[in-house]
This record gives sequence, C-alpha cells and structure tokens, in this order.
Amino acid sequence: MAKKTVDNGNIGEPHCSFCGRSEEKVEHLIAAPGDNVFICNDCVAICKSQLEEQTETTPDRVDLLPPEKLKEELDKYIIGQDDAKRVLSVAVYNHYKRVNYNLKNAPRSSRGRDDERTVSERNKSDDVELNKSNILMFGPSGCGKTLLAQTLSKILKVPFAMVDATTLTEAGYVGEDVENILLRLIKNADYDIAAAERGIIYIDEVDKIARKSENVSITRDVSGEGVQQSLLKIIESTVSSIPPNGGRKHPQQEFIQMDTTNVLFILGGAFVGLDKIVSDRLGKTRIGFGGTLHGEKTADDALPQVQPQDLIKFGLIPELVGRVPVTVALKDLKSEDLVRVLTEPKNAIVKQYVKLLDLDGVKLEFDESALTAIADKAIDLHTGARGLRTIVENAMLDIMYSVPSDKSIKKIVITSDTIQNGAPPQVIKEAA
Repeated sequence: MAKKTVDNGNIGEPHCSFCGRSEEKVEHLIAAPGDNVFICNDCVAICKSQLEEQTETTPDRVDLLPPEKLKEELDKYIIGQDDAKRVLSVAVYNHYKRVNYNLKNAPRSSRGRDDERTVSERNKSDDVELNKSNILMFGPSGCGKTLLAQTLSKILKVPFAMVDATTLTEAGYVGEDVENILLRLIKNADYDIAAAERGIIYIDEVDKIARKSENVSITRDVSGEGVQQSLLKIIESTVSSIPPNGGRKHPQQEFIQMDTTNVLFILGGAFVGLDKIVSDRLGKTRIGFGGTLHGEKTADDALPQVQPQDLIKFGLIPELVGRVPVTVALKDLKSEDLVRVLTEPKNAIVKQYVKLLDLDGVKLEFDESALTAIADKAIDLHTGARGLRTIVENAMLDIMYSVPSDKSIKKIVITSDTIQNGAPPQVIKEAA
C-alpha cells in the first residue's frame, strides 16, 4: 500500500494515510503492516464502492476458442454433421471476437446506462463497424440442431435460452410476446444483464411461423408473418424494454433494459419442402433439343445450396432473411451415425446405462446387432437421434427394475432380439 503523507496537524499521532484525519475524528482506524500506515472506515467504504463500480462496468470477455478447437469440442458431443460444425465454428468465433471487441471499446454498467444507444451506434466513430451475423439452421427432426446450440453455449460458458417460435404471437394477442425470449435469457443468467447481453438464444420451429404464400396478406397473421416482424427488432440491435415478471406490457410497470447487439440468435427448423424449392430452382432449364436433364436431388444435396430467395419463397419475410446471413444445413443421420451417437459422445446413452449398472456391480454390454437394431428402429420412426433414448429406455425398463434386488446378477447382454421383439436379455449370474 502506498503511503500518502498528509499534513493534518497531528504529527506523531495515528491518522488515516488517505484522508489524513486523526483517530479521534473517525470511527475506526485500521493499521496496515509497516510503520505509521493506517486507513479509516470511511476510506475503506470508498475503496469498496470503486471496486464494485469497476466490476459492474467491465463485463467479462468471452473465453474464445479458435474455430478448429471449437469444432474439436463439438466433436466430443455431436456425431457427424462435420460441414455444419465447421460453418458454426467460424460464425460463432467471428461473432464473439466482435463481442470482445465491443466490450473492450464500449463497456456498460450491469445496473444501468447513462447512454441508451446500442453498441453499434456508439461505435460509429470507428473506421470499421463490425455487424452481427445471426445463424439459421435447417435440417430434419432429430439431426442435432438444438444440441449444437446448447453445446456451443456450454463450451463458451455463456447464458443460453431456448424458445419455441410457435408459442409467440404479435403484441396484443393471446400468446407470448417476443420480449419474453429475452427475459428467459436474463433468468438463465441469474439476472446478470451484462452476461445475458452476450448470451445465445435458440429459436426453434421457425419454419412454423412462415407465411403461407409469397403474397402479402391483407388479414392478420397472428402467429406467422406478424411474429417474424416482431422478431426483427430484437434480432438486429436494439435496447429492448422487458417486463421483469413476463407477460404483457402496461404503462405503469418498470422495465428491464437490455441491449441485444451482442446476443447471438440461432434460428432452427425442419423446413420441410425447402429442398424441393431449391431443387426446382437448380433444375430450371430449357426444354427442347438443347435442354439439359438434371437428376433429382436429395435433401442432403439440395439444402447446402439454399439461397435467400429460396427462404423467401418458403415463407420467411425478406427482412428476417437479411438478419440471418449465415445458413447451416444439417443432414439426416444414417444408421451408422446413430450407432456412433449411442456409443461415442461423452454423454452417450449406452455409456450412461453401463455406468448406472456398474454402480450396482453389474456389467452391461450391447452387442453390435443390438446397436444396429436401435438405430434402424429410430430411422423407421423418423425421430432421428431424438428417439434413441426412448428406444433404449423401453428395452432397459425391466432390467433396471429387477437388477437392484437380485445381487446374483453379474452381467447382462442386450441383443437385437431384445430390441426388435422385446425378448429378455442374456443374464449371467454368479455361480452357486
């Protein structure tokens, strides 16, 4: 601690080294290691206030991984979808590199603002303005869209919120206002506004709020085009007023102010039929002797070639399409991919059941035919990876019920017959 010499007329008497007041003029005088160095209770309170203010006005930077490392972390939890993971890794890296830049150059208080402008507005004096690039993911159900968004937030240690777009309606109608999306993020950030302002929001089932045709409707589309219009302001960059308890706004209540400039919005949906729109566009050709015949493209071939005009034709409004410039196409998972999902990730379903039975002293094995049968059954049900847990749960129910009571069981082997026909698994017991 640096010593500050103050002439207070009490030479030789103990006095505060900061304000210079003597022991008689303060409530407490705290001695520090060293000769004649003291601090009073008032100066301690001032120091504490300054430290708290510095903490409030300087949000933590996001610990950012380069794209290659980010993809490596995603590989630990998500099987396949390599192209999608590469695109996401680059997009997320660029987004949070921009966030860290904005936090460094325009720190904001977590309890209030003297300047209600967005970060982008405050940075217009810079030579280069870094704009936000939100993300749109499309692919069949159960291919990993939600898991990708959740895993990214976990890796980056930022708050995460997920909402179903079908529950949203325009302001004034029965349903949920779009501002309540931000409230969910704030709650998941333990009401730390600064942390929420650099979080991730995943809006699922966006394809369900597409308008029914390209023609502009003269009637109200309460949960379709109207919701898309309402999403525009929070997805771009705005200081949004949010009711602290959710629900509808009314003039008498107080609002939470939140800047959405640094929030990453990831929109997802199955977009059934989008591949046909792309295929029709790519397949347009002259008819006649000079025409070219194109083979029919599969969804996996067509979706990576989506263009903004395809999304507009599907039913998204042009303004929303312009705010999600990064598009990520996910492929339908094949049988071999689903087998890897069952066994390879850190939180693989098979690994979880093996561990659970190991705690009871029982060894559990799934033979290769059983794993393939589980994957094939999920494909038949058109549930993708989402249906794997349900299939395994149903097969394991009787085993999990009886094993804790039968201490003689030492090993259980799950076969394809168990999965396909509900036959009992192979049970190996301790020799009598």
